[in-house]
Amino acid sequence: MSSPNYAGNIIVNLAGLPEFLRKPILHKRLSEFFSMNQEDKKEIINNALQAGPTIQFDKFATLFKTWLETLCNLSEEQRTVMFSSYINEIVNHPEKLIVFNLDGIFEIFMSLSVDQRSILATTIKKIIKTFDEKDRKKLYMIIPEMAKNEIDI
Repeated sequence: MSSPNYAGNIIVNLAGLPEFLRKPILHKRLSEFFSMNQEDKKEIINNALQAGPTIQFDKFATLFKTWLETLCNLSEEQRTVMFSSYINEIVNHPEKLIVFNLDGIFEIFMSLSVDQRSILATTIKKIIKTFDEKDRKKLYMIIPEMAKNEIDI
């Protein structure tokens, strides 16, 4: 028996909210994430990775862009914690990312401002450099070529 996917339900509900409600709620949820223990963070990440592909892509795109924009306004340390949590889970379970529309996700990333893309790319590059060769190869196999070129990895 699996536990209810509360985080997934929150994600689905957030995706349907107008921007003026979505942004502050998402920011609050992100702030709560950083005070959680590792086990709870991992559960949130797993629930988000499970819920993401179930959301209609236009709603997902809106939510994902808001999430990226919000991350740009956080500290480098917080971005590192967030992206590291996701990247570690993806390295350990690459199949979780395969069900996503990676080309669509890349397009969302490209819709950000140059400064926002640079902020996020710097954090992602820094994290990927911490992985050993085997795990980097796993990531390189999953990440679309255009994204690797844009992030410069």
